[in-house]
Amino acid sequence: MSKAMELIVAGYVTTRDLRALSELLAHRRKMLDDLRGISSVDAAKAIQDVKDELAIIEAGMEQLKPPLGSVAGERAEHN
Repeated sequence: MSKAMELIVAGYVTTRDLRALSELLAHRRKMLDDLRGISSVDAAKAIQDVKDELAIIEAGMEQLKPPLGSVAGERAEHN
């Protein structure tokens, strides 16, 4: 799934769709919480997969952050 997630995130980064990335991040975080609550099966592999996907999504969000010192970056720092 990581390659698929990389392609999805790349598409959102290309279109500068921070909202979609934020929603995807929230969904995967909920998924991780749900997986951690499972005790009937070993979810270790699934948990690691979701953690890997979270890292990919967070890296994509970093790419959309305005550079420090830019007008948009300064506004973001003060909010």
